[in-house]
Amino acid sequence: MKSISTAALLILPVVLAAGGNQPAKVALLRVPGGGIQPQVRIDAGGTLHMVYYKGDAGHGDIDYVRSRDGGMTFSAPLCVNSVAESAIAAGNIRGASIAIGKNGRVHVAWNGSHSLTPGPVYGKEPMLYTRMNDAGTAFEPQRDLIQTARGIDGGGAVAADSEGNVYVVWHAPAPGTEGEGNRRVWIAHSTDNGAHFAREQSVWSRPTGTCGCCKLDAFADRNGLLYVLYRSATETVHRDIYLLVSRDHGKTFEGSDISPWNVGACVMSSEAFAESPTGVLAAWETEKQVYFGRINSSGGLLPVAAPGTGQNRKYPAVAVNEKGELLFVWTEGMAWEKGGRVAWQVYDKEGKPTAEHGKVEGVPAWSLVAAFAKPGGNFTIVY
Repeated sequence: MKSISTAALLILPVVLAAGGNQPAKVALLRVPGGGIQPQVRIDAGGTLHMVYYKGDAGHGDIDYVRSRDGGMTFSAPLCVNSVAESAIAAGNIRGASIAIGKNGRVHVAWNGSHSLTPGPVYGKEPMLYTRMNDAGTAFEPQRDLIQTARGIDGGGAVAADSEGNVYVVWHAPAPGTEGEGNRRVWIAHSTDNGAHFAREQSVWSRPTGTCGCCKLDAFADRNGLLYVLYRSATETVHRDIYLLVSRDHGKTFEGSDISPWNVGACVMSSEAFAESPTGVLAAWETEKQVYFGRINSSGGLLPVAAPGTGQNRKYPAVAVNEKGELLFVWTEGMAWEKGGRVAWQVYDKEGKPTAEHGKVEGVPAWSLVAAFAKPGGNFTIVY
């Protein structure tokens, strides 16, 4: 894969007033090629892997690039999906999810577009998955992992660990039922680094329902624990954020309600994870505010709200650098078919807000934001 310079990608160093002329710790990076919905992961060797969406919001493609110099240059893009225009961006939360698994293999999952199942009836769209081939030069043909649990709406996710476990997670009604109250979180598990997947299973017996057009997220940490964040829809109005933790590779889960919200509407929210030397961090939205927290050994956490005020805060992301400093980033002012601004706050290793924060206009419609830490401790926000 050839490299492309970031001269065409627009990297903006952010110099903050409180820091004088000192080098900023946060830089802004536009998605390559004018894409949207960036998702990033950094592998054990420090290589940055990114997927993003291009094309019509209802039926487009997913591109993949990598960078070995902290985002200064990127490889030429590879198309992830083997069937043209089989991805969807509408609603901001149905695009690609990326994970790095055993031997550094890249795994990607995404909601299939309605163009794959033409006709008047929605709800038969696939939950698609692919992985990088052995040579690292292309992605294998995409696969639909749904065998029985159809009816996806909000976005799914992929997680992977160094032992060869790969998990693709989505939500859909129990077979033969309808309605948000009957939606469950489902998981398809591979033990051979994505070569084969078992039939999907419901992850939790508690009847919380699932917010139909909200995203969920999943993450596998360095110790092999699997985490899932999703929004419930109990009795229509209880749209709380639940954290699920599995300590046995997805066979069983413990669950807790970490953020209640009573609202009788779908809020099209998303969640995010990141791993630090002291544990896994989770981020989510509740009541038009965004929060993050460090997950403790019992599966609980203490929520921290983004500081200050902002209009309709959504789509949070979090990153941690080698010093233990944390970047919390989110969007403001976004709505259906409407872009907005990216906002952020850096915290020191003690968890205290620093002077490094800001807001910048320019997040495109249908998009969201991602963040990563560069070698040496600086952060980059991708939007």
